[in-house]
Parts: sequence; structure tokens; C-alpha cells
Amino acid sequence: MLRIVRGDPSPEEVAALTAVLAAASGGSGEPEDTGPASAWVERESLVRRPLTPGPHAWRMSAWR
Repeated sequence: MLRIVRGDPSPEEVAALTAVLAAASGGSGEPEDTGPASAWVERESLVRRPLTPGPHAWRMSAWR
């Protein structure tokens, strides 16, 4: 919402101000792609980290 509190701008000036503010905010009017909608789609969580040798490696292999 835009409100002019002082002065008497012309419709062209208000349109120019609105265009500048819209360009500065980066709003294209379209929602951004937020990625997968479900955790079932995220394949990164299904991939395990490589096992590393060392003390307690067997225990840490179950942790993500």
C-alpha cells in the first residue's frame, strides 16, 4: 500500500514511484519456486554419508 502524505503528485509521478518501488523490492508478482513440497521427494536425505574408519565407526554409521 502506498500513501502520499504531502504534495499533489500527478498520476504519472505516482506511477513512476510505484514502478521504482516495485523494481527495488524485486517483486515480480509470481511466487518463487520453494522446492519439493514433501520430504518424500527430497532425495538428498536418502543418500548416506560414506563410512569412515575409526573408533566407534559402527555406532556413527547409523547417524545421519
